[in-house]
Amino acid sequence: MANRTESSDGLRVVGLFAGIGGVERGLALAGHTTELLCEIMEPAQAVLRDKFPDIPIHPDVRTLKTLPDAELVTAGFPCQDLSQAGKTAGINGRQSGLVAEVFRLLQKASVRWLLLENVPFMLQLSRGEAMRYLTAALHEQGYNWAYRIVDTRSFGLPQRRQRVLLLASKTEDPREILLVDDAGDPGEPDRTTMNGASYGFYWTEGIRGLGWAVDAVPTLKGGSTVGIPSAPAILLPSGEIVTPDIRDAERLQGFPADWTAAATRTRGNSRNGPRWKLVGNAVSVPVARWFGQCLVRPRTYRSDRDRPHTVGGPWTQAAWCMRGGTIHVADVSR
Repeated sequence: MANRTESSDGLRVVGLFAGIGGVERGLALAGHTTELLCEIMEPAQAVLRDKFPDIPIHPDVRTLKTLPDAELVTAGFPCQDLSQAGKTAGINGRQSGLVAEVFRLLQKASVRWLLLENVPFMLQLSRGEAMRYLTAALHEQGYNWAYRIVDTRSFGLPQRRQRVLLLASKTEDPREILLVDDAGDPGEPDRTTMNGASYGFYWTEGIRGLGWAVDAVPTLKGGSTVGIPSAPAILLPSGEIVTPDIRDAERLQGFPADWTAAATRTRGNSRNGPRWKLVGNAVSVPVARWFGQCLVRPRTYRSDRDRPHTVGGPWTQAAWCMRGGTIHVADVSR
């Protein structure tokens, strides 16, 4: 069941840009309770109604007037304008720019925690414009913040999927939640020899960028530039090439098989194409579960190895800032 929990110390959660509920399922497994979901895509709404039948769903963040009483707001805001495989229009793009609605809602609410999630390419795009925008908005509203890149491979799934988690609070230290655990960098195995490994790839992308992974599939994507489902292939040590189906893709994101089956029952979506898009846009469940577990067991963060961030310099894989002071680079892996 989507709402089975393992802890009684959970927080009340509002999930904006909820997609198919990857964050919410992971948080529920860690003991947290979702009070409201917000999602605009009809196939995704169908999945949420199927898996979270008792939670109200608002269809559009732009028309959401206020937030219900909650302690955590999560927002995996649209990545299409920030992704290396997307439009690269930037943080002011029509879709990714919807994150401004999150800050609008926070002006009228008092929440303990805010979690933002997006692709790591936003740290590079337009010299890190997106991160400058987000941190400036957080500073303006008086938030402490910390972020780090996490890799789905570090949580037991064979998918090379890196995402930025940005945690903020006006009253708490986000470093004690987000930066304490360090499993070590998954690393990149040698691509030049097979050595008994399997290789996941996209046919159109060669061995660079998002399109190649060793003993894993590359990042599952919401679709291709020609509007068709974007499934990776896997070259096995035997030389055989296999292609995961949609049920495999759901498992590679940490969902049970057929988690998105309800999407095919919506108008015009009888085939699996929309399911690939939904799964490709989702947050990996084990990542969200780990974050939810960290929320209920904060620990002391040692910053003695951290160093000040160079103003105007590139954004690193992890950093933090307390009370609007100096931004520091954090010494943690993905």
